Amino acid sequence: MRSYDRLTAAFPSEGTNHVIAVKAEAAKADQVRTELTELSGRTQDNPLFANVAAPVIEVSADQRVTTLEIPTPAVAGTEDGERSLAELRDALVPATVGTVSGAEYAVGGDIAGNADYTENLADRMPIVIGFVLLLTFLIMAVTFRSLVVALTALVLNSLSAAAAFGTLTLVFQHTWAEGILDFHSNGTLVAWIPLFLFAVLFGLSMDYHVFVVSRIREAARTGVSTREAVAHGISRSAGVVTSAAFLMVSVFAIFATLSMNEMKQMGVGLAVAVLIDAMIIRVLVLPSLMALLGKANWWPGRIDRDAPTRASPIDDHSTEQLPAVVMPGR
Repeated sequence: MRSYDRLTAAFPSEGTNHVIAVKAEAAKADQVRTELTELSGRTQDNPLFANVAAPVIEVSADQRVTTLEIPTPAVAGTEDGERSLAELRDALVPATVGTVSGAEYAVGGDIAGNADYTENLADRMPIVIGFVLLLTFLIMAVTFRSLVVALTALVLNSLSAAAAFGTLTLVFQHTWAEGILDFHSNGTLVAWIPLFLFAVLFGLSMDYHVFVVSRIREAARTGVSTREAVAHGISRSAGVVTSAAFLMVSVFAIFATLSMNEMKQMGVGLAVAVLIDAMIIRVLVLPSLMALLGKANWWPGRIDRDAPTRASPIDDHSTEQLPAVVMPGR
């Protein structure tokens, strides 16, 4: 980062350029050039764009592709940058290049790439989240033979992800934590962070969930009540879950000390979500919910009891044992 800062100081950016690319028949190359020149002229008095002495127009060797660079003082990810992009795409380009019959055109550049990437993520995010939720539901339902267990897994895992999103919004879209984490807030989150966090957190949360519910199910198969099974399952798994959570939180928290906002947001989001998931969701919310649901946890299936000769795991540390089974003829 020090080298990057020195390079930036030595070679400052000359601004950002919108790139208008036009594809048309070679016979219309002159008309395309005329319209691009007109387009450049219309941007000269517009504060969203920078004034230039002469437009930078390049034509391919076969005369079929022509490009024009339109400089702007705005940078990618800013409101002025998006406004300048919208001005080109919605008004200036259609009014000039759009009049050339049969021409295909598009507006690219850093600002366009950033805007299109963010829009693509927003469009695809519901599909990705829906696929993850559906796949998780099916796997949990088949594994535990219970629709209720599968549904509660989705709800509880979504709570930890929602807590991470809320924390990121609170910390990075406001200025109160700038001094603590040593960053400058621009009021936004990095576009790829929410989807990335959701995928990672859902996987980590499912590990905890399957581990804890499996211990509870094992206890329930011995014939004890759901409350006893929940108490036994939590006591058997709490130490492992807590230790693993603190280890991951410690690792993720290191990312929050890095200089790049992307790393800070990823580290804070992961650390907070894992901490909340392990300390609150799995230790408090999950056992409370399963205890309230009782036998309904295993609907529409049922818990098959293990063989009666097998001692209950709840009695591992007590002198009381299950009654012996007397076999016929003995």
